[in-house]
Amino acid sequence: MSDNRLKIGITQGDANGVGWEIILRTLADQRMTELFTPVVYGSKQAADFYSKLLNEEEGSVQFNVVSSAEESRRGKVNLVECGQINPQPGVASAEAGKAAVEALERAMADLKAGDIDAMVTAPIMKETAQSETFQFTGHTEFVASHLEGEPMMIMCSDRLRVGLVTIHIPVSEVSQSISKEKILSSLTTLRQSLKADFGIVEPRIAVLSLNPHAGEGGMLGSEEQEIIKPAIEEAFQEGTLAFGPFPADGLFATGAYAKYDAILAMYHDQGLTPFKTLSPDGVNFTAGLSEVRTSPDHGTAYDIAGKGEADPQSMRNAIYAAIDIVRNRRNWAYWNRNPLQRFEREKGRDVSVKDLKLPEIEE
Repeated sequence: MSDNRLKIGITQGDANGVGWEIILRTLADQRMTELFTPVVYGSKQAADFYSKLLNEEEGSVQFNVVSSAEESRRGKVNLVECGQINPQPGVASAEAGKAAVEALERAMADLKAGDIDAMVTAPIMKETAQSETFQFTGHTEFVASHLEGEPMMIMCSDRLRVGLVTIHIPVSEVSQSISKEKILSSLTTLRQSLKADFGIVEPRIAVLSLNPHAGEGGMLGSEEQEIIKPAIEEAFQEGTLAFGPFPADGLFATGAYAKYDAILAMYHDQGLTPFKTLSPDGVNFTAGLSEVRTSPDHGTAYDIAGKGEADPQSMRNAIYAAIDIVRNRRNWAYWNRNPLQRFEREKGRDVSVKDLKLPEIEE
């Protein structure tokens, strides 16, 4: 159902990458403003630069320039000017990194203030974004530092959902970074997200092993026997439908992943490699936090920046996912409210359900 009351903030990302191209191609479709109210955070100069590189049909967007998200208008593509930069497609520069962070911080402030309902981030170059005030290994860590909750990276598509126990750390540190408690916490977060954010009544979760062949009975590693399997068993006893540990190659190669609502991977590439192979236009969703943030599942793509070759489908999907997740969360809160009457002891009377102030349900 179309409802452009939702305001979705979109950050420009690295202006020397493909961020502006996928933003412009996505928002050039006038039907998008019927679905939601876009609020783009970024440089008007960069927007104009990339508009000229794209043909009129794909890159022509009339921006309503505003000073804040509060001033945004329905039916318009709104632009909060920030992160000014003269783009140099394909060039990694400190200037581009600074402009990307400025747009990100401006959008985060509005997200926390409730002036936008969700944030969709175009790709940044992690190295060029680093500064004295920005020392994060990615969007996920930045967002988590500003919002309540424990973050989990979930890669999602219509075909597959993959959650990660560890995120942006070296492979050499993965083994020492996983524990029974961390896996239990990850399963709890993943289960709750699948229920509240994706509307799955009681999800089935497959848990991947860490070592080849699930450790081969301890011959190829002990983490499965000592950490992962005990965590799965305890989670199952507590009500989570968790299964495994499964060797990643076998689970994906045989198609057995399709039997589950989500997969919990131990580390970044273990989960993202099969996900991007099976879902090339997927979405990166930061679950477990108080607000919604999604992004395309690809990077800055410097090699094709400025050539008009960037595919906007993952950006579109990231926006659609943000809208769906916001609505699902609101519906979840509505349907899981306490339906029982409250008793106000001070006044000595019952309060009926009609007296309670409840959020409006999203259709």
